[in-house]
Amino acid sequence: MTSKSNLFGLSLEELQQLCAREGFPRFTAKQICDWLYKKRVDTIDAMTNLSLAQRARLSEIAFIGRHAPVDCQVSKDGTKKYLFSVERLAVSGKSYVEAVYIPDGDRATLCISCQVGCKMGCRFCVTGQQGFHGNLSAADILNQIFSIPEADSLTNIVFMGMGEPMDNLDAVLRSTAVLTAPWGLGWSPHRITVSTVGIIPGLKRFLDESQCHVAVSLHNPVAAERLDIMPMQKAYPIADVIALLRKYDWSGQRRISFEYTMFRGMNDDTAHAAELVRLLRGLYCRVNLIRFHASPDVPFKTSSAQAMERFRDYLNAHGVTCTIRASRGEDIMAACGLLAGQASSV
Repeated sequence: MTSKSNLFGLSLEELQQLCAREGFPRFTAKQICDWLYKKRVDTIDAMTNLSLAQRARLSEIAFIGRHAPVDCQVSKDGTKKYLFSVERLAVSGKSYVEAVYIPDGDRATLCISCQVGCKMGCRFCVTGQQGFHGNLSAADILNQIFSIPEADSLTNIVFMGMGEPMDNLDAVLRSTAVLTAPWGLGWSPHRITVSTVGIIPGLKRFLDESQCHVAVSLHNPVAAERLDIMPMQKAYPIADVIALLRKYDWSGQRRISFEYTMFRGMNDDTAHAAELVRLLRGLYCRVNLIRFHASPDVPFKTSSAQAMERFRDYLNAHGVTCTIRASRGEDIMAACGLLAGQASSV
């Protein structure tokens, strides 16, 4: 027996191929796209400008793989952490991912996940301590965006949740295509930021195939020290990552930023700031300083506010634009590095 296809996450071209196989008119694919991504229906029966026969046939061969979050935790600062089940991965023993909704004035950002767990093994990241349990499909990724109550009010998407986007690049590119294509949501790609620890083959492909913003997790400019906390430094040294980035034009609308989590006594002194300036000199970029959020079994300490301010001021004074990112949702384990796919009600 042939299993049904998930319509959600398919491109216009893929829907055209499906309609051709079924003998539907070519324009039917565009109608389905509109229902899926613009009108955001979650049942085939709701596609009322398709004939009854077409809807009946679609229901026999396909479904719309949308489902609501199974849990929501609300922070005192208004941040919300949504938990989603990924049932096809339940056999691994880990089948949940988290997305974080961050309201901020007229901006509403959703931080989404692309994997259950992560392979990168960064020592300071709770997600990394969970190990890797599976890649999300484009439908799984998009479901986090389309299935929260605030879906219609989102202004920005950041791929900074669970997982390494360049390690699941096909699904990430498929999902950003739905977000940015005229047949999808039609967003500007500059409303989307995709993070990476610096997997060079995937990063190069992403830079060539997408105009979305990029954020590189840097965290230490000294190669040996970065290797101690980020194992992927061995395969893809940060100097090589930056050499690749220098081949692209960052003076236009597409932006490159570097994420720098600050650990007390490890990477927060003037010597590290000076090395970071040397590493990034001449690259049109921004550095975001992130306060380390302490968690069980992670032996690092948080830098003081004064140390972070000194570090920021040094970078700005030496020609590297630097800001301190506001911490959000720490009380519900929704801040940077704390996502673990867990909730008290599950």
